[in-house]
Amino acid sequence: MNIGVLALQGAVAEHIRSIELAGGQGVAVKRVDQLAEIDGLIIPGGESTTIGKLMRKYDFIEAIRDYAAQGKPVFGTCAGMIVLAERLDGGEEPHLRLMDMTVARNAFGRQRESFETDLDVKGIDTPLRAVFIRAPLIKEVGEKVEVLSEYQGEIVTARQGNLLAASYHPELTDDYRLHELFIRMAQERGQ
Repeated sequence: MNIGVLALQGAVAEHIRSIELAGGQGVAVKRVDQLAEIDGLIIPGGESTTIGKLMRKYDFIEAIRDYAAQGKPVFGTCAGMIVLAERLDGGEEPHLRLMDMTVARNAFGRQRESFETDLDVKGIDTPLRAVFIRAPLIKEVGEKVEVLSEYQGEIVTARQGNLLAASYHPELTDDYRLHELFIRMAQERGQ
């Protein structure tokens, strides 16, 4: 499975490393035409406003919407989750508007409030190590969205069909099971 990582900003190399540890082939996606060559797309963390501006500048907004509409999987982590959201708390204009959820930016506080924890995630047999850095959270979800994990009563991992979202940075640990889950989503779509 060729899994692309949107390479406009963020932890691209770290995601590619995790994809490869999980058994996939990682591809840095810098041009819209590369979407035709990949089986799944990860939108990494970084700064969501900057990622949104760059996506508009390089014509990725409609291209990724079309990609997802074909049933191809898209996974947003941290800022990437914000980019996927249909609604943003606090009045910011949404970007892709793909996933039926409302997301609050920096919900866990500033950089110095960053932390690591173990999360129980549906579909993964033992707790997953999660790194939260200026992390957003999912305030509410639509009926087609499945909550995969919560932290202190707040939704931090969710799935809606071919879309996967995580508040945290799974690529910053040696635990690549969330990437394995995403690769399985791509494999299921390809069958």
